Amino acid sequence: MPYAPLPDGQLHYSLEGDAGKPVLILSNSLGTSFDMWAPQMAQFTQAFQVLRYDTRGHGKSSVTPGPYSMAQLAGDVVDLMDHLGIDQAHFCGLSMGGQTGIALALHHPGRLRKLVLCNTAAYIGPPANWIARIAAVEADGVAPLAPAVVARWLTPGYAALHPDTVAALETMLRATPPAGYAAACAAVRDADFRDQVAQITAATLVIAGSGDLPTPPADGQFLQQHIAGARYVELDAAHLSNQEQVSAFASAVVDFLTAPPPLSRRQA
Repeated sequence: MPYAPLPDGQLHYSLEGDAGKPVLILSNSLGTSFDMWAPQMAQFTQAFQVLRYDTRGHGKSSVTPGPYSMAQLAGDVVDLMDHLGIDQAHFCGLSMGGQTGIALALHHPGRLRKLVLCNTAAYIGPPANWIARIAAVEADGVAPLAPAVVARWLTPGYAALHPDTVAALETMLRATPPAGYAAACAAVRDADFRDQVAQITAATLVIAGSGDLPTPPADGQFLQQHIAGARYVELDAAHLSNQEQVSAFASAVVDFLTAPPPLSRRQA
């Protein structure tokens, strides 16, 4: 797999699909790798050239010293785009990846076509929870947290029927480097975009999960209400809605990103 250079490391990425199609960048959640998007790849590559990457500190990307920040993670996306000669792209991020997308839309609006924010929030607090998690990971690693964390990623009913998915997600989480996980926790801890999301100008779709505990529907509704013209879709899922609602998630994203822009009143 290829790597893109960063000023202080490198990003592991995969670029798949027809180079003549618009680029869709996918950004993973905390404690996963770009493999979390595997369920959507068949549908996404029909419409887009798909660029997946492991967030700094995750997967096979560099584990640089922390703490990280959302501005830093958004800057990594720009560096990746520059490396590949991509001027503009659609961006879809889930949870931490969604907050990366918010930072990208605020700090680098010219690089975005459309934005999809999934199971995320302008603010995922309180900080005390993240401080405690960072301390636990620094003391004992990621593995002890895996069962409880993954239990919040999927609804209980879905998890009971899909033990292989649960096991695969726990394996992915356990493989996340503890130092990278803790540094990324700090980025989420310090991110508060509640007073800034109204500045987003990109056409935006917000996807929420009706059973999402870390970022409940109210968080998605806040984003939809504060980003001008944003659309909102709620799926019957928990935090990793793309895992539980594979086809519905992909269809919502593809339909939004491929829809023509609305006619202006003058054009109408």
